[in-house]
Amino acid sequence: MISEYAKIHDSVKLGHNIEIEENVIIEENVKIGNNVVIKKDTIIKKGCVIADNTVLGKKPFKASNSAVTKEKELKPLIIGNYVTIGANCVIYRGVNLNDFVFVGDLASIREDVEIGEYTIIGRGVAVENQTKIGKKVKIETNAYITALSTIEDYCFIAPEVTFTNDNFLGRTEDRKKYFKGATLKKGARIGANSTLLPGIEIGEDALVAAGSVVTKNVPSKKIVMGNPAKIYKDVPEEQLLKNQKYYKEV
Repeated sequence: MISEYAKIHDSVKLGHNIEIEENVIIEENVKIGNNVVIKKDTIIKKGCVIADNTVLGKKPFKASNSAVTKEKELKPLIIGNYVTIGANCVIYRGVNLNDFVFVGDLASIREDVEIGEYTIIGRGVAVENQTKIGKKVKIETNAYITALSTIEDYCFIAPEVTFTNDNFLGRTEDRKKYFKGATLKKGARIGANSTLLPGIEIGEDALVAAGSVVTKNVPSKKIVMGNPAKIYKDVPEEQLLKNQKYYKEV
């Protein structure tokens, strides 16, 4: 079903069994797969590809005991130019995907999230609400980015990494004053299966080794490892962001 109040460019290619609600805007040369649902007010800019069974612009449901989901009017979902969104994804209203973002199959992106240009959100990644992700970030398969997190430009997050935001594990009303996810400064890298405790800051160009549990802030350009993670050594000069060809070309 396609609303008569949707604005769809003549060049758009639509699959079968699509639902497009009122006030949706779809610009030129967009390709949309089968069984896609596009909720009202969503804006899809030119050249995007949306794969099968994806839901765009979904409004959040608030659980009776939810601590961070807020009932409020959300801005429309905006999908920038040449964005690719895989199959079976759910992207909420209030998200802004900037140009050339890639979202892998089965990913979920909650409300009040902004994702910068050329960033990759891998297969099965969950990005929770009130999170900001910079440009040219790579977040790999099944990573979990908790609410209230910040990831600056050029960061790398390996598979199965977990961010957390509640040191009280759901107990006491006081905990709500301290909710905060991790902050990754520019060029920080997190190895596979690492866990970042609430409010942790990972400095610029810092590296967290695979399997680490990070309980304290990590200084810039340091490698930490272990449980709890401790400083191991400096990041080698040749690995620093400033020495990478792709960074120099920007």
